[in-house]
Amino acid sequence: MKTDVIVVGGGAAGMFAAGTAAELGKQVLLIEKNERLGKKLYITGKGRCNVTNHCGPEEVLQNVPRNARFLYSAVCGFPPSAMMELLERQGCPLKTERGNRVFPESDRSASVIDALRDRMKRHGVCIEQATALELVAEDGKITGVRTERGVRNAERVILCTGGCSYPQTGSDGSGYELVRRLGHTIVEPMGSLVPLVENGGWCARMQGLSLRNVRIRMRNQKGKPVYEDFGELLFTHFGLSGPVILSASAHRKKGETYSIEIDLKPALDEQKLDARILRDFEENQNRDLENTLGALLPRSMIPVILERADIDGRTKVNSVTKQQRRALLHQIKQFTILIYGPRPVDEAIVTAGGVKVSEIDPKTMESKLVRGLYFAGELIDVDAYTGGFNLQIAWSTAYAAARAAALSDLKN
Repeated sequence: MKTDVIVVGGGAAGMFAAGTAAELGKQVLLIEKNERLGKKLYITGKGRCNVTNHCGPEEVLQNVPRNARFLYSAVCGFPPSAMMELLERQGCPLKTERGNRVFPESDRSASVIDALRDRMKRHGVCIEQATALELVAEDGKITGVRTERGVRNAERVILCTGGCSYPQTGSDGSGYELVRRLGHTIVEPMGSLVPLVENGGWCARMQGLSLRNVRIRMRNQKGKPVYEDFGELLFTHFGLSGPVILSASAHRKKGETYSIEIDLKPALDEQKLDARILRDFEENQNRDLENTLGALLPRSMIPVILERADIDGRTKVNSVTKQQRRALLHQIKQFTILIYGPRPVDEAIVTAGGVKVSEIDPKTMESKLVRGLYFAGELIDVDAYTGGFNLQIAWSTAYAAARAAALSDLKN
């Protein structure tokens, strides 16, 4: 059987690239080592699959902290609206939720996977369960892929092997070595959208506490703010997690230390918050301080806040000094957690790092070093915040790669 295009990796980017190239009339072989396709997609969005974000290309790029300019052509060429239309056309109705996050109406990742798989089947994509062991190239041009079952020949190969987060799904970083052997540079992978580990023990004392509508500011070791956000976070036994923390983690630089400053009452400036505290004190003058803060703070935070403010919780409200009240106010507005580092990369939602973007044509996703070799998805050194943006990168880069591979002159 003659194969025009081989796609390596049956995740989001791989299935979409295979379906797109086949739709354009090419004979496509998809090589996937797992027994089923889309294994990582099944667990994205807590099993609901946040397929994209209902926004324009510019907003997608604003949510890409690294190498956004590289993605300009791909995202503009295949924006969120195009992916939404395609899935709807494939029989996967969608809905838009808070933050313009787009999910299948079924709330099941399987609906998205079924749509991608049906598209491939309709256009005749062949699927082989095998592990890619080597990319075969001659005279600077790709000629095929060697698996444990033998060499599969094709003049166009699209590599969609993912990063190294969630290795149990097959996204184990094996693609990096395949392209490194061909001379490509791999920017050292690290976890992005990953929980953060505290340098200390405050968070463990509040384990399981979820805070909504808080503002966070992440500072680097010089005290300079590098990221701000508003939303939800979670205290865990090791430190911090939740949407705002995952997005903040994407701004880390390897080897640097950080702190997370939490504003527990962002709707109130310090003056208004002080007035609120005084009002509560006026109504509870003869009570212990620790028993008067329940309307202002979650119960599990009260002893922690008071200890950090160096105030005995048994102090009568009418005995609280102005200095103590200011310390309390400071802890509520600037509750700071020192960060030791990230959780392991295999706990990250996505991987930062990968194939260096300067070695890839941004319009076609073709390698500048090996003709006929294309890249798509998390394998490339691009990543984004939560909200469907990382999957949109997968769709956009896969579309660009598949279209270029299918429409290029295979004889040149």
